[in-house]
Amino acid sequence: MPEYKILKSKLFLYLTEFFAGLAVMAVELGASRLLAPYFSSSQIVWTIIIGTIMIAMALGNLYGGRAADKNPDPSRLYARILVAAVWIGAIPVLGKYLILGVSGLLIVTVSTNFLVIAAFVSCMAIFVFPLFLLGTVTPALVKVTVGSLDDSGRTVGRLGACNTIGSILGTFLPTFVTIPAVGTAITFLLVSGVLFVLALIYFLSVRQRLRTVIIALIGFILCLLFGRSTSFAFWEKDLRYEGESVYNYLQVKEDERRISLSTNVLFGVQSVKMKDGGLTGMYYDYALAAPVMAGKTAPRVLVLGNGTGTYAGQILDYFPGATVEGVEIDGKITRLAHEYFSLSPAVPVTEYDGRAFLQAVDAQYDVILVDAYQDITIPFQMSSLEFFTLVREHLDEDGVMAVNMNMRSDGEGSINQYLCDTIAAVFPNVVTVDVPYSTNRELFACAGDPAALLSRELDSVEDPALGALMARVSGALAPYVGGSCILTDDRAPVELLGMRVIDSIIAEELGYYKDLYARDGLKGVLASFGF
Repeated sequence: MPEYKILKSKLFLYLTEFFAGLAVMAVELGASRLLAPYFSSSQIVWTIIIGTIMIAMALGNLYGGRAADKNPDPSRLYARILVAAVWIGAIPVLGKYLILGVSGLLIVTVSTNFLVIAAFVSCMAIFVFPLFLLGTVTPALVKVTVGSLDDSGRTVGRLGACNTIGSILGTFLPTFVTIPAVGTAITFLLVSGVLFVLALIYFLSVRQRLRTVIIALIGFILCLLFGRSTSFAFWEKDLRYEGESVYNYLQVKEDERRISLSTNVLFGVQSVKMKDGGLTGMYYDYALAAPVMAGKTAPRVLVLGNGTGTYAGQILDYFPGATVEGVEIDGKITRLAHEYFSLSPAVPVTEYDGRAFLQAVDAQYDVILVDAYQDITIPFQMSSLEFFTLVREHLDEDGVMAVNMNMRSDGEGSINQYLCDTIAAVFPNVVTVDVPYSTNRELFACAGDPAALLSRELDSVEDPALGALMARVSGALAPYVGGSCILTDDRAPVELLGMRVIDSIIAEELGYYKDLYARDGLKGVLASFGF
């Protein structure tokens, strides 16, 4: 093995191990943010990411050890780091196109488990190769750093410590610093830059492979020029806002009628504000039945999952004298609520987890809306028997809980059956109503009979449009009889249950494109998207 001056003190080798560990964890967290707007940020997607990365690292360890035994020249290692750096830098440029390309191909080939398969294939295509290369770092460095058996344990221990410390930093920095401050794309570029500089220092020191370095530098510069875009929905041209927070991808759209917030690129609206006021035509309107059922002229309302305050604003508009309090874990959404959605200063919003908030306060409410569910990312801690028991403890005797179930599903073992059975185990009376032209279903639970309470209070609704809607809701309420599908803190497989529903919704939506492909081929599918 050749001896180079830069490696004699071993400090540079330890730094290499440190930054390799940092890069692996930073890329892993960046992967979750790259995939989340398209596939959600559920435990299922995290499992795919972690599993894929472990596969890449294991293969890298095997190859790195074998390659180091055959040829321990460290220049080969730093060449792999250089390639990994450029690949990671290219992720912001090409990653989102690869995701949509993979999804497009699978549209016409996959009938079930589309979400899982698309996320897995996308993760394999984008992340396996650079992490495989980084997986070769540790065995190669062990070969270079261990001078004799006398100090082999101490040397390997130091390498392991450097890798672990780097991994710790690579975990915290993206989550709390770089992604909220500059976004996922710049985070990938920062990781790429660190690895590139590391390899550059090495090759300039040993004066080798300078032509390769120049080619890599050109590639890295191109990544810097074209990879700084924070747009996940690159086909959208008129977004009012697009960005990221610690928890979410955030997108604000505006048209002539309304302003809306979405936390998913492909489907779903989490909050909406109608420019001319009035009802939204969405599930928020149906949830207004809860304060009517409560029969209070000035209800006290708590919204768990306040979003930008759609429901809170409606409560203030339709129930003068009401007091509304919101809980929203994502503080950036609350800031967007004030900037774009005119959230009333009369609505205090606590930046906290909904369940943790209930555990911390003693207040009682007439209405509690649980609206913290989106696609398959249902927080298990807000779907269990223990959680709904906590909600009931914070309701007055005549109080009403409303739950927005955003994945309408029926049948034995469905996510909605589990949620309804769990709620029915806590509340004596449960009713549901489907929201037309959507996948939403509203649930109301209280001590009395919700249908009778709503029917009794219909005459108290002063607004004609709201009164007409409440009459329709009253006629459509369906009583629910609880069963044995109970979610608990110990067992709440909400991601798997939700995935089944999303899978069926996607299959239904993609049926049109499959038929189009069968009839007109790939050209027909592309033409339907305007290509």
